[in-house]
Amino acid sequence: MIKLGVIGTGKFGTNILNTFKQLEREGRCKLVAICDINPEVLEKQTKTYNVPGYLDYKEMLEKEEMDGVAIATPDPFHKEPVIYAANLKKHIFVEKPMDITVEGCEEMINECKKNGVFLQVDFHKRFDPFHQQIKKDIEKGKIGKVEYGYAHMEDKIVVPRDWFPNWASKSSPVWFLGVHFFDLIRWIIGSNGKKVYATGRKLKLKSLGIDTYDAVTAMVEFENGATVTFDVSWILPENFEAIVNQGFRLVGEEGMIECDSQDRGTRVCYKEDGVMTYNPVFISESNDNYGNVKYSGYGIESIADFVYNLEYIKKTGKTEINNGITATGIDGLEVTKIAVSVNKSLESGKVEEI
Repeated sequence: MIKLGVIGTGKFGTNILNTFKQLEREGRCKLVAICDINPEVLEKQTKTYNVPGYLDYKEMLEKEEMDGVAIATPDPFHKEPVIYAANLKKHIFVEKPMDITVEGCEEMINECKKNGVFLQVDFHKRFDPFHQQIKKDIEKGKIGKVEYGYAHMEDKIVVPRDWFPNWASKSSPVWFLGVHFFDLIRWIIGSNGKKVYATGRKLKLKSLGIDTYDAVTAMVEFENGATVTFDVSWILPENFEAIVNQGFRLVGEEGMIECDSQDRGTRVCYKEDGVMTYNPVFISESNDNYGNVKYSGYGIESIADFVYNLEYIKKTGKTEINNGITATGIDGLEVTKIAVSVNKSLESGKVEEI
């Protein structure tokens, strides 16, 4: 059985915990320990999931026997635990972005390769069935060669202001949101970034004491000639109908595809909450025959994929995964290259090579 640990058990770390415990009930893995630097969060999660807890990830990795570890620390703090785990021969599942520097990504890839460790990055938008169908249609040539496109991903202001006020200034909508769509588009069209021009604005969040960009627009030219413009922000009003507004449009020489990833077709209005939209294909809850909460959706499948990959590795001894969906360290590196160049362009005001 695959034995797993988790480093970082906050908002998204909880999704990882729920997924691992669900697969544990199915006999596919076992959650053996968790780590969080917040004592209150750690105490709550150890009781909820009935596992040993550690404040120091190094202590956890050294003391507990595990095959792999999931790392869900804030954006700028992935590299050190990844490298430490790799040197202890633990397979790794890391939240996006893999790292906020190209050099950091390369170091993580090299350490994992040196130690025979599998490195997977959680770009969960690849697991959305709508996005998968779009990729298949484009690969079949249904819109011809992609010429240009547009993508947007926007969070409500509650995300940087209320959810992550202690580290939002160390991130940006480029790192927190943009990397999702940088990866999704490059995966769908099968091409890496070539050059970028970006502009951005610091206003609302800076007035709240959070020194980071409110919004960034980046025009990315890919190696296959397609040009896609990305709008990312995290200042939508708190009464917007969903936590995140997102979608994209790709135009080719023979057709076009549009995807509204936010509005999946159900809109409600409640007295307490106002107008809301649902996205049950991301994460939804039901109950199994034994009364346990059962989680499903592409936000769960992307995490479960790590367990399936470790089962394959354990059975075959091969650490190369070629299923066409899993994002590896190389994918994480290519996405970080785009994001780093976006930030360079923001500073220089010029077109930057990726």
